[in-house]
Amino acid sequence: MSESTRREYRFYSQHFVDFIDEISLTVNSFLEYKRYLAGRNDLSVSSKNKYLTTARILLKELNRRGLLPMDITQNVKSFKQSRRHKKAGLNEDEVTKLLGAVGQLPKSNQSLRLKAILSLLILQGLRQCEVVRLNVSDVDLVSGLLLVRGKGRDDTEAVYLHPESVSVLRNYLSGTKIADGALFVSWSNNNRDQRMTTKSLRRMVKDTLVALEIPKSVHGFRHYFTTTLLKEYGGDLLQVARYTRHKSLEMLQVYDDSIREEADLPRYYKAFQCSFT
Repeated sequence: MSESTRREYRFYSQHFVDFIDEISLTVNSFLEYKRYLAGRNDLSVSSKNKYLTTARILLKELNRRGLLPMDITQNVKSFKQSRRHKKAGLNEDEVTKLLGAVGQLPKSNQSLRLKAILSLLILQGLRQCEVVRLNVSDVDLVSGLLLVRGKGRDDTEAVYLHPESVSVLRNYLSGTKIADGALFVSWSNNNRDQRMTTKSLRRMVKDTLVALEIPKSVHGFRHYFTTTLLKEYGGDLLQVARYTRHKSLEMLQVYDDSIREEADLPRYYKAFQCSFT
């Protein structure tokens, strides 16, 4: 767990502790906390679930350690969220535009690093945290394999590299002379040669997207990777999951549903052929 994640958990945990400080802890405290959050119009459903989930983890751990006689979180469900994606992923035109611009950059350590990171986001569908956790020893260019530390996992899993990723990573390692340790490091004055953080990665990639007037987030690359595979494999969720490494097929189903809905839109539009002008 990263230090930023620890800080986040402490923040959300303290919110619940402050809440029960005022009402005292009873068998109904968790349910009352949920009702309190439900009345907060300034919080999104996603934020409410973060508060609720953190409180649930805290109370379950206290019960496991024998500090609470019972689990008071049982039968209290999280807030229902829409299964639709809140942010759109990059499309084919935007990726083509991005690669065209990046291909014209003069050769430098920075441009080699940017290309290497983009190859892992676009062609491998890696999460931001997975990219920054990579070490040089995780890259096997001969076998075309990458050892990835997945989200919420301590062990590594082997990922097949796309031939273009192999080429880009080979150029990066050769050009930057990085031979061991973290695969991607910072070259800023304050954190020179230290492992790149997800915040730094997001800022670097986001700056590139903004410069090209592409109004998407860094997570949009994984969205692009997943939807592209689903289209190619005709909605075969099991096959696509081998590459996206989703723990369950439920999230992949969300992607697939979105693709099918978009494909059906012309039919919907055709059903109402009228004009208000």
